[in-house]
Amino acid sequence: MNSTHRFILQPYKGVATRHTCPSCHKKRCFSRYIDTEKQISFPDDVGRCDHEQSCGYHFTPKDYFERNPLAKPKHSDSSAPSAWRAKQTEQRKPTSFIAAETVAQTLHGYEQNNLYMFLRSKFGAEEAERQMKTYRVGTSKHWPGSCVFWQTDICCNVRTGKVMLYDAESGKRVKQPFNHVTWVHSLLKLPDYNLRQCFFGEHLLPMNRGKPVAIVESEKTAIVASYYLPEYVWLATGGKRGCFNPAALRVLRGRQMTLFPDLGATQQWQDKLPILKSLGIEANIFNFLEESASDDERTSGLDIADYLLQIEPDQAVLQSMIRRNPYLQTLIDELRLTLVSVERYNPDTDTFPKSSKTEKS
Repeated sequence: MNSTHRFILQPYKGVATRHTCPSCHKKRCFSRYIDTEKQISFPDDVGRCDHEQSCGYHFTPKDYFERNPLAKPKHSDSSAPSAWRAKQTEQRKPTSFIAAETVAQTLHGYEQNNLYMFLRSKFGAEEAERQMKTYRVGTSKHWPGSCVFWQTDICCNVRTGKVMLYDAESGKRVKQPFNHVTWVHSLLKLPDYNLRQCFFGEHLLPMNRGKPVAIVESEKTAIVASYYLPEYVWLATGGKRGCFNPAALRVLRGRQMTLFPDLGATQQWQDKLPILKSLGIEANIFNFLEESASDDERTSGLDIADYLLQIEPDQAVLQSMIRRNPYLQTLIDELRLTLVSVERYNPDTDTFPKSSKTEKS
């Protein structure tokens, strides 16, 4: 039976028609899409991997045309195959992006960034800046001390930026006298801006293919959790309902994923699991906090970062000592001391707990 679809996976005609998967890099398991009308030649990564469970890579012609709208074929009559024909009202505008120059202008001035100041008090200056640069967090002038969380997609295009204000000491969002949240594309008053949000931190996926993915709600939580638990790639939805749609979730196909909902949102995120499963995403819920939290903690809507921040890293202990005695920093600089963690034997517990000390470099 002949197919009415214009774009199909290349039929098997020997090993020459099966290629190396661009995701899992296994040989002779990747089928490329072809145009039955022989007018369009797709890039080599437009296709499907046969290893649906272990890899799950599937980049369709629809995905390709969404990212490259100018390459989309235009039919002159209504006789086009039904699989590709669409009503004019169903055609979506191409996704809008923020200019790279605009983003680059914000990736400094961290001494005036309240979120950075908070992270520095916990992790130290070097690690705090590294986390800000890794997640592409900028400094905004919209409110004194505010930051901008750039939503950078898997192709490193910036969809938008969320501007927020945090308290430099507590690390909590400033909600009085009003909730300090706005969007860069709104502030820039860009005409006809077509926003399609993506996960915050999504740009980290290609360079961490072997790591499982952890999903949280808050951008700050993703940054904090990645410091304590770097074995995951931490992404943020930006809200309880954010990014739980097929278009945004497509980048996670074939990935092992754990959801870390805020207290009180566990059931809501539990209801999303069937959607993830239908997209070939293996996911589970981390519900330990929900099961063990107190009523006050649930009322406050705490998340995993609130618990992780109770664990003081070595750098935070040193910074606390420096605040009490600023001359300690001078001593460290003069002697070129670096912070290390050493093991000390505790005879009472028969363990070797970590403690902080400095060592000459």
